[in-house]
Amino acid sequence: MNEKKRQNVFLRLMCAGLLLTSLNVTAQSDAKISSPFRNHASISEYIAYKADGSIIVSGHRGGREKGYPENSQEGFKNIIGRMTAIFEIDPRLTKDSVIVLMHDATLDRTTSGKGKLVDYTWNELQHIRLKDSEGNVTPYKIPTLEEVILWSKGKTIVNLDKKDVPMEQIADLIRKLDAADYVMLTVHTGAQARYYYDRFPEILLSVFARNWKEYEDIAISGVPWKNMIAYVGPSINDENRKIVDLLHSHGVRCMISVAPTHDKLASAADRHSKYLMEIATHPDIIESDIPTEVNDALKAQAK
Repeated sequence: MNEKKRQNVFLRLMCAGLLLTSLNVTAQSDAKISSPFRNHASISEYIAYKADGSIIVSGHRGGREKGYPENSQEGFKNIIGRMTAIFEIDPRLTKDSVIVLMHDATLDRTTSGKGKLVDYTWNELQHIRLKDSEGNVTPYKIPTLEEVILWSKGKTIVNLDKKDVPMEQIADLIRKLDAADYVMLTVHTGAQARYYYDRFPEILLSVFARNWKEYEDIAISGVPWKNMIAYVGPSINDENRKIVDLLHSHGVRCMISVAPTHDKLASAADRHSKYLMEIATHPDIIESDIPTEVNDALKAQAK
């Protein structure tokens, strides 16, 4: 092969390499673009009710999958490594007003510690470790709300339940982290919804609408329906169907929770059967301690 032919072959190989690199970069870019959590617009679109039969799965207390603690960053990572999910989490205050994740007011059930969380400073919690769903002590530490919010951006939605943290302190943290575009807040009343909406007009809220009194309290708050999902109870049935239909007419997804009911069944087969039963009632969001099992039921139902 003469010198000119060698140069032509070299140039063709270079062009092919550049094309493959370009295709790879484009594929990676498209993968990022497909995420429902990439920005506020995509999150709002993902959350909005569309009458398309889609069901979102939410991890109750961040999920209690086997081998992982509830309200733990390690637990979140395990779940979203296997499926798309959002997470309801539980902020509480330490003695020195650091916001951490802990469902109970006491440490005994979910950690290696004893007594009330509020009796410990953040530094004193550093030697304490979280227990997994079966009560085994893990290497994992109690996370702060701040680190979890920062981690969640672009990966999922964390829905902050209302525990003992004053709303003012939650609002200050959201403002500090510029997180109003990608977190959700659970509120128990229309007044609480209005408090956050007045400070963060784009904020997403999880409201209670289990009965007409709760629905009307939210309706008169003046908060736009597009900012909301609604918890309607452990199931959709004859008692709340009219409320669900009305919420749907406003573009609001309706959430049920199987955490206090079907999740507690001892047999995976029994849980699966009950999850399929709930899926048949057409909820828009299913909250569960075991999100991966609910996701398996959704995939089975789709076949």
